[in-house]
Amino acid sequence: MADRALSALIVDDEAPARRLLGLLCAEMGLHVAGEADCGEAALEALRERPVDILFLDIAMPGIGGMEAARRLPRDTHAPAIVFTTAFTAHALAAFDVGAVDYLLKPIEPDRLVLAMTRARAFLAGRSTDDVAVEDHVWVSHRGDLVRLDLAAVERIEAERDYVRLHVEGRSHLLRETMENIATRLPAPLFRRIHRSTIVRRDLVAGLRHEGGGVWSVVLPDGATLRIGRSYLDDVRER
Repeated sequence: MADRALSALIVDDEAPARRLLGLLCAEMGLHVAGEADCGEAALEALRERPVDILFLDIAMPGIGGMEAARRLPRDTHAPAIVFTTAFTAHALAAFDVGAVDYLLKPIEPDRLVLAMTRARAFLAGRSTDDVAVEDHVWVSHRGDLVRLDLAAVERIEAERDYVRLHVEGRSHLLRETMENIATRLPAPLFRRIHRSTIVRRDLVAGLRHEGGGVWSVVLPDGATLRIGRSYLDDVRER
């Protein structure tokens, strides 16, 4: 991967922005395979000719960059997604759809170099394993985006369209379903004990029978988490 030039598709509804990014890419040895001015055109171009990196503006007529990213197939030919925008408001959502970076306009050369490094790492990991195992998520904290290692999460609880991740006395909301977050967790470290609760296995201090067939997981601080009836046999066995 490091020995060949990466190919890219630049998607932006503003021609000057496409030209400027194209010049920066050319200066860094990145082959610009094409351009598109909207999400629909980008998806069509990718069907005809896959590329390594997809530079996506977010606010565009018709299908915007975020929706285009959601429509991309999640397979071994999917490009590394780098969002380009003048706004910070969509940063968290960008990482939720699997972007490797989020560049603010005007794009600085040093930040583009970093984005290309992250794209190479993504592509290298994909090429060695059909399913890349994630070990972190990006969460919002005091207005910033911070990387949260999944192995440090103590428990996860469902809250409507979000999940709440508890770690080291704090908690973070992530727009995700319990089913999807469960597939992203290091499986040996976690156990789902309820449709609304996942707990890290090494924090289970014991099981408590509450009576009436109700059982709970006991945490080291004495707190308890109820076990769903459909999960009880699996939890007790393990």
